[in-house]
Amino acid sequence: MVAEGVMDAADFWVTMTGPDGARRQGPLSVMWPQRFEAGHPSRSFPAYRGQRNFTGWYWSATCRGHVAYESWLERDHLMRFDFDREMIAMAAQPFALAWDDSVKGHLEHTPDFFVRRSDGTGLVVDVRPDDRISERDAAKFAGTRDACELVGWRYERVGALEPVFAANLHWLAGFRHARVMREETAAALREVFVSGAGLLHGARAVGDPVLVLPVLYHLLWCQQLAVDLQAAVLSPSAWVSQGRIGREGDGDADASAAAVGG
Repeated sequence: MVAEGVMDAADFWVTMTGPDGARRQGPLSVMWPQRFEAGHPSRSFPAYRGQRNFTGWYWSATCRGHVAYESWLERDHLMRFDFDREMIAMAAQPFALAWDDSVKGHLEHTPDFFVRRSDGTGLVVDVRPDDRISERDAAKFAGTRDACELVGWRYERVGALEPVFAANLHWLAGFRHARVMREETAAALREVFVSGAGLLHGARAVGDPVLVLPVLYHLLWCQQLAVDLQAAVLSPSAWVSQGRIGREGDGDADASAAAVGG
């Protein structure tokens, strides 16, 4: 691990591909204001016969576009970012980071995701279960964490989501697109659940559940209505209450740029 106080942001070299497809590089001390969330992946996503992980594209309601992933575990975390109202943009393989470690020598690492938060700060994420981290990987993650702290970014190395939360997130993500939204129904649902009610009971109070439930799930995804996603898998009796009124779940590229600029 890089010894604390020895390195500064100028000692970490960053290479990224900008929104225009141009390659950009420089020390982290210069590069950190770049809009990494708007760039292209810094490396390719391999696909081959017999591959054990599943690559693909996740459509993000926040970004209003697709974000690549290299495993279903990465896809689950993209859903988590997409669900989080504090996240306003995200990108896969956002940059390559290189530095010289006092113990391991020269190290290079490409984090899995860069997420822009609504306060303008960045979140850098590596998705790797505990049992799949080698000693050299641990040094890369530690160095990346140090680099992030130097420029005021958060860093997370995450594994699998808690199963109940993951199951609920998968379900609600199926209703993340605004095409399921019907404002008249949504207004009635907000009124019904203002003091809290069972999920299906509240839906029936508004109308035919076949028509109402997609709007209800969309409002739960947008967190305009709230339900405990950790306690149990969503059921007809799940208690739904008033949530927070915020963005509708669609991202805003202008908000991302404004957040970076302060």
